[in-house]
Amino acid sequence: MRVYFWGTRGSLPASITAETVRAKIIRAIKAAKAHNFDNDGDIEDFIDRELPFPVRSTYGSNTPCVEIKNGEEYVICDAGTGLRDLGNHHMKLIEQGLQRRNGSVFNIFVSHFHWDHVQGFPFFTPAYIPGNKVRIYGFHKNLKNFFVKQQNQPYFPVPLASMSADIQFIVLKPEKTYEISGFEISGIEQKHPGISYGFRFQKDGRTLVYSTDAEHKTSYDSSAREENYPFLDFFKEADLLIFDAQYDWNEAVLSKDDWGHSSYVAAVELAVKAKVKHLCLFHNEPTYTDERLDALLEDTRNYLKIYNDHQPHPMQIDLAYDGYDIKV
Repeated sequence: MRVYFWGTRGSLPASITAETVRAKIIRAIKAAKAHNFDNDGDIEDFIDRELPFPVRSTYGSNTPCVEIKNGEEYVICDAGTGLRDLGNHHMKLIEQGLQRRNGSVFNIFVSHFHWDHVQGFPFFTPAYIPGNKVRIYGFHKNLKNFFVKQQNQPYFPVPLASMSADIQFIVLKPEKTYEISGFEISGIEQKHPGISYGFRFQKDGRTLVYSTDAEHKTSYDSSAREENYPFLDFFKEADLLIFDAQYDWNEAVLSKDDWGHSSYVAAVELAVKAKVKHLCLFHNEPTYTDERLDALLEDTRNYLKIYNDHQPHPMQIDLAYDGYDIKV
C-alpha cells in the first residue's frame, strides 16, 4: 500500500509568492558559494543532501486530497484542490498510453463539506468523461445535495448534472464496517463545526487512518485521555495515522480553542497511547511558512521525546506535503 498526498493545507489554499521563491533562491545560492559543481548530478546531490527542506522545496499549497494506492481502482480521501492535480495526472497517464481513457473507477471518501474539502471536485476532469465511474462516500445524510449546491449558479458555471461520468453518492453508517475496493472501511464521528468523520482503511494486514478536521484537547484536559476515549481504539496500532495538527500548542489552547482542529501535542499523546507506528501531521495551517511548518515538525519530534520520559520511541513522525509518497 502506498499513500500519495495531492493536497495537505487546511482551511484554504496557500499561495507561494514570488517573494517566497526569491528568498529560497537567495538562501540556496549562499549555501552553494563554497561548492564547485562539475555536472548536474553534483548540483542535485547538493540540493538533496545539504539544503534544508524549506529551502529546496515547499510543503505545498493545495487543500486536502490523499490517494491510497493498492489496486486498480482509485481510493481517495477528500476532494480539495489537490483533486484537480490528481485528475490532471490521470489525464497525463492516458496521453502516455498508461491508462485507458474511460472505464476508470474513483472512490472518493469525504470527511465533511467545508469548501477546502470539496472545492476541487468541479475541476476534476475524469468526472466529465463518459465511461468513468465516480463513487462518492460519506456519513452525512445529505451527501449528494452538498455537491449539487456547490455547482449551482451563481457559484459555478457547470452544474453537477452536466458531468458525463457515472457519479453515485453512497451514504455510510459509522457503526458499520464496509468492504470497498478491497479495503475494510469504518468511520468515526469527530468534533468539528458541522461534524466531520474519520476513516479507517484495512487491507493485507495494513491499517491506515485518515482523521482530519477533528479537535482533540491537549493534556491540560485529562478527560480526553481516558482509556475509553473512542479514538484510541479507532487509531489502535495503525501503520499510518494521518492526523489534523493544524495549530501549535498555544493556538490550540489559547486563541483557537473549539475551532475544530488539533495540535501536535494531542497528535503525539493519542498516537503513543494507540501504539501508532507512523504519525503524519496534516491539514497544515495556510498562514504558516515552510520554515514555521518545519519548526512545528521539529517541536513535534521533540515533544515525543519529552512525552516518553526522554527515552527513544520507535514511532516515526512526519509532516505531510504536496507530493509526499509514503509506503505503508
